[in-house]
Amino acid sequence: MADDDLLETPLTELHRALGARMVPFAGYTMPVQYPLGVMKEHLHCRAAAGLFDVSHMGQVIVRGDGAAAALERLVPADIVGLGAGRQRYAVFTDADGGILDDLMVANRGDHLFLVVNAARKAHDIAHMRAHLTGCEVEEVTDRALIAVQGPGAEAAVAALVPDAAAMRFMDVAVLPSNWGPLWISRSGYTGEDGFEISVAEGAAEEFAGPLLDLAAVEPIGLGARDSLRLEAGLCLYGNDIDTTTTPVEAALSWSIGKARRPGGARAGGFPGAERILRELEAGAGRRRVGLRPEGRAPMRDGTPIFAAEDDADPVGAVTSGAFGPSVGTPVAMGYVPTALAEVGTRLWGEVRGRRLPVDVAALPFRAAGFKR
Repeated sequence: MADDDLLETPLTELHRALGARMVPFAGYTMPVQYPLGVMKEHLHCRAAAGLFDVSHMGQVIVRGDGAAAALERLVPADIVGLGAGRQRYAVFTDADGGILDDLMVANRGDHLFLVVNAARKAHDIAHMRAHLTGCEVEEVTDRALIAVQGPGAEAAVAALVPDAAAMRFMDVAVLPSNWGPLWISRSGYTGEDGFEISVAEGAAEEFAGPLLDLAAVEPIGLGARDSLRLEAGLCLYGNDIDTTTTPVEAALSWSIGKARRPGGARAGGFPGAERILRELEAGAGRRRVGLRPEGRAPMRDGTPIFAAEDDADPVGAVTSGAFGPSVGTPVAMGYVPTALAEVGTRLWGEVRGRRLPVDVAALPFRAAGFKR
């Protein structure tokens, strides 16, 4: 895609003023890093607080009688049982049990609010409009989305919106502010405590400015965002999950609600349920695992994984890999046969024609700091 065809977020000019290096991402021009640099951005988020522009992601409102039950026909999560003021992680599945996208679903009382991945939002919205009969599916196009992540996130956000401090992990609320009503959730895809804040696009820069004026807050780009979520053992759609992976293979079984499982009140009824529920009970043939390469060189996505140093054929592949600044070692995730998925299993990755040792590791690589 030519640069002239790229979309911009409401914070694009702010990124440029902050000295960001901009790159194409999911059809948008986005900051990959700032003058601080990826390593320091990553470590600052872990130590204090980082501000992320995630306005490229899709914000969607679903309205209508029975909207929760209708959405359950597209996802294995328990949406009917989701309480008002709470949100939940979910995945859209296809008829073969593959993952079409992952998303957050919030119950805001008289409607559902969804946040979907930027590269998949057109697909997801069309998918919902085709299948959520009797519901209105509205894409929100006039609001920016800002994430504030890190152990200092609560103090930073509360300095501008005091009522946010009382929110718990996975709470959602609409709170008044000097920048208009803010749609706030408390979760975070960095493994740290954090908030996601939807603000009217015209007020986005005015809202971000006072946050960035705080000593604890630095702007964080896509580079550090990727290493943060990788250390947290969290999936990136298109790398770690896609239509070739089921939720069970992807180690996302926890996202399948008890009510949707065999014997549950609303068991099955979602695309690919036969395969997914079978894998829940009998196990899948492969599994997403953490991987720790020996030495200092990362194993990037696409690195083939072998069961033995001299085997001819790979048994799996790395799907995400980078150096983990907080843990001081390379970290990766990938898929291997379930028989080789036990923590501590020695495997081999092929990097530039050389077989290098890599051990199966527990996820996450760094303990989460969510506020429970």
